[in-house]
Amino acid sequence: MQHLVAADTGGTFTDVAVYDPASGRLRFGKTLTTYGDLVEGVVAGLSEAGGEPAAMASLRHGTTHVINAFLQRRGARAALVATKGFRDVLELGRGNRPVPFDLNFRRDPPLIPRALCFEVPERISARGEVIKPLDEAAVEALASVLDRAGVEAVAVSLLNAYANPAHEKQVAAILRARLPGRFITTGTALTREWFEYERGTTAAANAFVGPAVAAYAAGFERRLAGEGFGGSLSMMGSNGGIMPFAAAVERPVSLVESGPIGGVIAAAEYARALGLDRVVAFDMGGTTAKCALVEEGGFAVGSTYWVGGPLRGFPIRSPVLDIVEVGAGGGSIAWVDPQGRLHVGPRSAGSEPGPVAFGRGGTEPTVTDANLVLGRIGGERFLGGRLGLDAAAAGAAIRDRIARPLGYGAGEEARVARGILDLAGTLMAGAIKEITVARGHDVRDFALLVFGGGGPIFGTDLARGLGIPRVVVPPEPGNFSALGMLLAGARLDVARSVVADLSAEGLTALTEVLAALEAEAKAAAVREFGDAPPTLRHQAEMRYRGQRHAVLVDIAGALETEALRDAFEAVYRRRFGRSLGEDFAPEVVGLRVVAEAAAARPDLSALAPPAGGPDPLPAAHRPLRDGAGWVEAPVWWRPDLPAGFRLTGPAIIEEYSSTTLLGPGDEAVVGALGEIAIRVAPAGEARA
Repeated sequence: MQHLVAADTGGTFTDVAVYDPASGRLRFGKTLTTYGDLVEGVVAGLSEAGGEPAAMASLRHGTTHVINAFLQRRGARAALVATKGFRDVLELGRGNRPVPFDLNFRRDPPLIPRALCFEVPERISARGEVIKPLDEAAVEALASVLDRAGVEAVAVSLLNAYANPAHEKQVAAILRARLPGRFITTGTALTREWFEYERGTTAAANAFVGPAVAAYAAGFERRLAGEGFGGSLSMMGSNGGIMPFAAAVERPVSLVESGPIGGVIAAAEYARALGLDRVVAFDMGGTTAKCALVEEGGFAVGSTYWVGGPLRGFPIRSPVLDIVEVGAGGGSIAWVDPQGRLHVGPRSAGSEPGPVAFGRGGTEPTVTDANLVLGRIGGERFLGGRLGLDAAAAGAAIRDRIARPLGYGAGEEARVARGILDLAGTLMAGAIKEITVARGHDVRDFALLVFGGGGPIFGTDLARGLGIPRVVVPPEPGNFSALGMLLAGARLDVARSVVADLSAEGLTALTEVLAALEAEAKAAAVREFGDAPPTLRHQAEMRYRGQRHAVLVDIAGALETEALRDAFEAVYRRRFGRSLGEDFAPEVVGLRVVAEAAAARPDLSALAPPAGGPDPLPAAHRPLRDGAGWVEAPVWWRPDLPAGFRLTGPAIIEEYSSTTLLGPGDEAVVGALGEIAIRVAPAGEARA
């Protein structure tokens, strides 16, 4: 057998999906993430899913390794090489003040300290002309300085290199020869777009995680080879496509959101299959909650990603799925500050030690503990019964750590647990509003597709509060990101900054750049996709002349003035509610070519529910905290529910990897593809 396998290593759980093309069968495994040896979690999940490395034709891997390294500041001792006079590019950043009235405001410090930022004499103009040749002797001397400084990685980012990368390539070649075994990266190997600060931080970030990702990939390959694996290895890129391990090692910043991408890909597939044009894909895992928009079966990929957020973080100029993330997952810790205020997250208990209920040494109450105390999840069938949950310990932690410090008396643990969930829900609702309302959308026009271990638990509560009428819970929600990785194809993006208006002369310049990008994309596709023929899509970054920010516009066919203007104004109007008319001329400030290739993948029908048969009976009943009181709610086992089965809340639907909660008056039906479609009762219809 030659199985296709996907493994998603998250902050709390490692999910594995195994697809057998011969039988069309999909199997899943879920294990706690093993921080000491991340590969061990993948191997354990593979075993649980009934797979073995020797039977694998390919493995696709997504990981939070890179984003965690950035957020925890655990990376290589890296240096930056800049043009003489521009050593402080990382320190200076942008001149804007995002928090103008906070006199104590400070951005997070750069990944590379100023003491490890160096200069070399050279200068290239904004048009790519060599004004001052590179001083190669200075670079040779600098190599000795870097060696003595004990740097493990070097980022090279020179002024205007996006217009002509020759000097960056020369510096990198000299350093690779003089510093063998060190990780050397250049800004233009990652992006050929303008903005000196953004290219500098991107190169610095790549160097910061480069050695660790290289070691991780080598260990991953070595461990799997020792288990008998001889297939192909690929990583889930942040742009929504898979990429070879070698490319990921060269460009680790492309993995910054590697973990959550798979779920959005699967959400887009289900949205198309179910005929849903507008969907909010909502993923709640053990550490964070994430959401993205899926419109007409596709999702947006942005050109800049802010690690740590735009207020205090730093930008990476790399194609990343347009996603909003908050620190509210099942393992998010509830805590009381010195002023007596309740908080949830962003710290997470992760898998080690995990929530208090896991019985693995955790002492701080989490969202999972609150759900358990309120009866929203059960302690017997969690992870198929392999991990029993201790409700008494969870309740005691909430009493001692939260209720008593806040002044609540004995027996009020449930009330406090409800407050923890309400606060977590507020954080998650804020993320959904940011991806919809803040971008000019009416959230009520969307369906909410929820997945991850925690998404289905909160789906109806979130929808009710936001006025969303429909919730969809796909099959295997707790393993949905791993499923999405199996559904993904290969993708790469190449981009170039070019400023041109829509005149005949400007269109000629744009056509020449677009042809060069096409050739570059096809050559890169041969290296990374192999024999799979790529499909090319063209995009342009456009703005009105004089504006700072641009919008991404899909373009098709030959570049023509009217077609480009109409496409731009349609996107601009949808984003901002109006266009500026003929008083402002549009211009192009960048071009992008996306190369995509299909790959072997499972069919969604592989997860179809059983057909027909007698209606099942509830597997059990248990107390569920409903509003201000308790109700005895039926508990259904999802694998027993056939297509067409209907039920009304309050009710609980349990399965191996997640739990779906129906509130009073919510109506659910099991669809032909195994999805649970829920009509959410408006807040006025549900019992308070």
